[in-house]
Amino acid sequence: MGYFNELPNIAYQSPLLHKNSSTDYIIIKNIFRRTKLFDYLKDAATLLNKYYIRDGERPDIIAEKLYGDSRLDYVVILVANLININHEWPLRDHQVYDYALSKYGSVQKMNEIKYYETFEIRDDKERQILPPNLIVDADFKIDGTVHKFPSTSYTIRSQAGYYQLDDKDEYTVLTDKIARAVTNLEFEYSVNREKSEIDVLDVSYLQTFINDLRSIIKYEKSSNYITSSLAVTENTNVISP
Repeated sequence: MGYFNELPNIAYQSPLLHKNSSTDYIIIKNIFRRTKLFDYLKDAATLLNKYYIRDGERPDIIAEKLYGDSRLDYVVILVANLININHEWPLRDHQVYDYALSKYGSVQKMNEIKYYETFEIRDDKERQILPPNLIVDADFKIDGTVHKFPSTSYTIRSQAGYYQLDDKDEYTVLTDKIARAVTNLEFEYSVNREKSEIDVLDVSYLQTFINDLRSIIKYEKSSNYITSSLAVTENTNVISP
């Protein structure tokens, strides 16, 4: 990852057993040097584009596609605000099933209902009675149309089509299918799909972003300062007289 080339170095007291003395230092990358995007980058929508990660795509593949350089994978990761890429990057489609099976322990548990998700319901005047995609339980219900005045009718709208509900006192999840069942496996696929949509930096702002990043992570002058890319830690093995 090109990100590590951008990180400054730090002289750290040597933990090696074969060191020559207690004053020996080793030069390592300061992986704890935190970076963040400038506020203007977070707030300016024109700098960012939405990107949908395709099955099997890695940050370096996306960087090559967007910026012509796979080593800029760290730009993809930082702009997407990913802290733990192992958990926050989407799995491949076939891996989701294996992950769910491991998480829930059996195919039976994996296919149990986790919750229900409402369909949209509108009346005959196009007023929304029930919004779509609300998470509800099996006991969820809404008032029916039988006592409505003036009389009205309700229509369920879903991807499968529209259908009108019968005139009743109430409508329930289990009897009238006003919500669909979502299994544990479907839930895991849904979570994985949400991870697939990320923000990416518009290519026209790429060099500005890199310049700003380098400015943020460089060292400022202090008692530990050696150069803008090298600092030294206190050697706790040395005892002051």
